[in-house]
Amino acid sequence: MRAPDFWTGDGGGLAPILLSPIAALYASATARRVARPGWHAPVPVICCGNATAGGAGKTSLALDLGQRLANRGVAAHFLTRGYGGTERGPIRVEPGKHDSRAVGDEALLLAAEQPTWVAADRAAGARAAVEAGAQVIVMDDGLQNPTLEKDLSFLTIDGSYGFGNGRVIPAGPLREPVANAAGRARAAVLIGDDETGALAHLPPGMPVLRARTVPGPEAAQLSGQPVFAFCGIGNPRKFFATLAGAGASIAGRASFADHYPYDAGDMRDLMAEADRLRAIPVTTRKDFVRIPPAFRSRVTVVTVTLAWDEAAQLEAMLDPLAGRVPVPA
Repeated sequence: MRAPDFWTGDGGGLAPILLSPIAALYASATARRVARPGWHAPVPVICCGNATAGGAGKTSLALDLGQRLANRGVAAHFLTRGYGGTERGPIRVEPGKHDSRAVGDEALLLAAEQPTWVAADRAAGARAAVEAGAQVIVMDDGLQNPTLEKDLSFLTIDGSYGFGNGRVIPAGPLREPVANAAGRARAAVLIGDDETGALAHLPPGMPVLRARTVPGPEAAQLSGQPVFAFCGIGNPRKFFATLAGAGASIAGRASFADHYPYDAGDMRDLMAEADRLRAIPVTTRKDFVRIPPAFRSRVTVVTVTLAWDEAAQLEAMLDPLAGRVPVPA
């Protein structure tokens, strides 16, 4: 689904006001749910969560943390719900066997780097990961899921979107009030500039780690080239801005709902438009795994990684967890 327009702005207008009683019930139900005790895993659990519905950079953060743990010689396994997929798990993702319709697009991105588990029941997924040798579990999403206790949680914030209109679903994009989500996080991770003043809504003294997305080397090859950019992610304008910042000439663009499942008809239309514009079809890595295989050879993928302002502070937060990694028998 696409987020309604009234989810951005100052929270005024008729729709948010009319929906506020339902939002209050939603927030109350979430508060009761997250208060339940969860399973305490025998290995450290790190959660990359957010307060809003949709993307905020959680998967990019999870991938970054997984690499940092790997650099320490720690066997990190990723754990995700597998949004958009049909598998409920727990199941270990096999990129050559599973596709995005089975396990979701984010799980495939994670599994390309390190062992990844899809599980609607996060505790069951964590147990399976531990049995398979996980020394640390990195959760992509799950801040509002109480079934698994977390040792270190990050509140991820998309700097260009912030907390939307500041209201709870369905009156706004928040899964719960910001203060509630922040209260269960060790630090906030701001990705990009704080364009909406989101940091002002965090509790005083909450640590904030700042990062920005950096395009991969393939972006340099698009400098000065006409491109037709398309994506179905939480914040499409971030992708378009990344391409423009890399020097690509955006001849056309198309955006779809987050996790949009492209079919052959969609791709024929997109390729026809790229041909009409005499432009290179370009998309994100997350979108690429949702494209039917027959069309992938025609599409250029631009990847992104995170560059940190406070990398040393982030590493310091990982230090205590790395010290708790169980030694293999």
